[in-house]
Amino acid sequence: MAKNNASAAAPWGFFGLLAYIGAAIYFVSVSDGTFWAVILGLLQAIVWPVYVVYHVLVLLGA
Repeated sequence: MAKNNASAAAPWGFFGLLAYIGAAIYFVSVSDGTFWAVILGLLQAIVWPVYVVYHVLVLLGA
């Protein structure tokens, strides 16, 4: 019998949503409040894990 992979991945999707909401709140709160700054903050909230991986690799000297 095949296992339903969608239900197995559901908790990770929820945590991903929470991480996006938290990052969006942070990046929008540090913006100056203009329309394009808020849009940029929302876009940064999508790609913030890339910043984290990059800085970890820099600290490791890779």
